[in-house]
Amino acid sequence: MNFEYSPKVNELRERIQAFIDEHLIPNDALYHQQVEVDRWAEPAIMTEKKALARELGLWNLFLPLAYGEYSGGLTNLEYAPLAEITGQLHWAAEVFNCNAPDTGNMEVLAKYGNEAQKKQWLEPLLAGKIRSAFAMTEPKVASSDATNIETSIVRDGDDYVINGHKFYISGANRKNCEILIVMGKTDADNSNRYLQQSMVLVPIKTAGVEVVRPMRVFGYDDAPEGHAEVIFNNVRVPVENIILGEGRGFEVAQGRLGPGRIHHCMRSVGSAQKALELMCKRVNEREVFGKPMSRNQSIREDIALSACEIEQARLMTLKAAQKMDTEGNKAAKDLIAMIKIVAPSMALKVIDKSIQIHGAVGLSQDMNLAPMFAAQRSLRLADGPDQVHMMQLGRDLVKRYGE
Repeated sequence: MNFEYSPKVNELRERIQAFIDEHLIPNDALYHQQVEVDRWAEPAIMTEKKALARELGLWNLFLPLAYGEYSGGLTNLEYAPLAEITGQLHWAAEVFNCNAPDTGNMEVLAKYGNEAQKKQWLEPLLAGKIRSAFAMTEPKVASSDATNIETSIVRDGDDYVINGHKFYISGANRKNCEILIVMGKTDADNSNRYLQQSMVLVPIKTAGVEVVRPMRVFGYDDAPEGHAEVIFNNVRVPVENIILGEGRGFEVAQGRLGPGRIHHCMRSVGSAQKALELMCKRVNEREVFGKPMSRNQSIREDIALSACEIEQARLMTLKAAQKMDTEGNKAAKDLIAMIKIVAPSMALKVIDKSIQIHGAVGLSQDMNLAPMFAAQRSLRLADGPDQVHMMQLGRDLVKRYGE
């Protein structure tokens, strides 16, 4: 098993890192200033840097080879180290059109969408002209078990009528969000709970769609993306807006989440790596009790353990990516579950150590450590909470070895 990066990947890593160092990090303060002017609009600096990234060919790299004409030309294993680099700055992934939830939605449309859906929604998403959101989670049921979801999708002639209540719908606050993929029940009485659900495309400007408010995460509203509470009140869309067919929502969801978890976990590794680098820089600059911080044994232990934990998560994620490429998402499901359990928790530990070593400034707006911590804590719930992955992984292992 060889995880040495190919010359092509190393060239892309160097180009993406150079782009971030030259164009994004120096403009981080400007980005946040522009967000404050109009919180749900795309900042001008983002628009400018997106155009440059696309011109340089650093665009849509996330779509694996299996997606044919829409592919970014890379395997999951080749893209993974690129995703890691974008994890060091929270707005970097979007500059390369590689940010969630749009990546997952583009994967859904590329894999399951019909030609009309691809033309209307996938192509402008790939071009970065519009943004999208994925509406699954609901406030009134335990959405960690997606069979609980209550939103109804009822056929009425040539339309579906949608009624439901969603929240933490990332991206729906954006002014340039134009399309929602909504998960709900088309057959609530089906004896197979996994055939009750469907996914349907809902333009956000459709009558009856109400974006109620932005939800906060540890006090952050995460503008300009945000996480919206959304009401669907007798929303009508054409039956042609169904994705793949009625009762196939879980099938679509599983196809959507596999590659996305690779992206999330490698960005977690990137965030942790950045926190480690900041930690090392800090201890070389500060003195405590008459000596450099770097000479304290507890400091050295924190740094050493963090480096070990980062490398473990990195290698596990690369192994999952490789198995997805060679044997398919289903064959890699155990490893995908493992990385989703391991990577965000690892990143939280490392970022927490970095905050501790930085002291009060580590909690402040002068550094990105606090929002990094909040983002990683959120990720322990996004794409399925830790407990669901552990429950399913444990169940499968017990069954396998029990036989």
